Amino acid sequence: MFGPDHPDTAISLNNLAELYRTQGKHEEAEPLLQRALAIWEQVDPDHPYVAVSLNNLALIYKAQGKNKQAESLFQKALLIQERTLGLDHPDTARYLSNLAGLYVSQGIYGRAASFYQRALEIAERFLGSEHPFVATLRRDYTDILKKEENDE
Repeated sequence: MFGPDHPDTAISLNNLAELYRTQGKHEEAEPLLQRALAIWEQVDPDHPYVAVSLNNLALIYKAQGKNKQAESLFQKALLIQERTLGLDHPDTARYLSNLAGLYVSQGIYGRAASFYQRALEIAERFLGSEHPFVATLRRDYTDILKKEENDE
């Protein structure tokens, strides 16, 4: 109805890709996300939806063990979020958490801890200490601090 390069088409592509990603169908999700990303980058390279597509594609690369590619995309997504929504936006906390999770999976605990700490501070401020996302961040941050202690 809108055509292959319309922003609404990109939203549908992203949503379908996310369904595939959550089902573990990474090979099917990846081209959809790449297409959505291309559409959004044409609209505005700094649009928050570009960050969403980058983040979702990074999650696929992380699951496939493509850590360098995932890291690069997570970092780009985070920069866009920080520029467009601000350093202390709750969505920024989610992106920080995803990047921290990548570092955890690689055993880079010190780096992960700093990202989790920042994400936790933002999330607590905006969502409150009892929010489920805050509880998850607090647990993940505590686990990483313990791993860092054990490594010393």
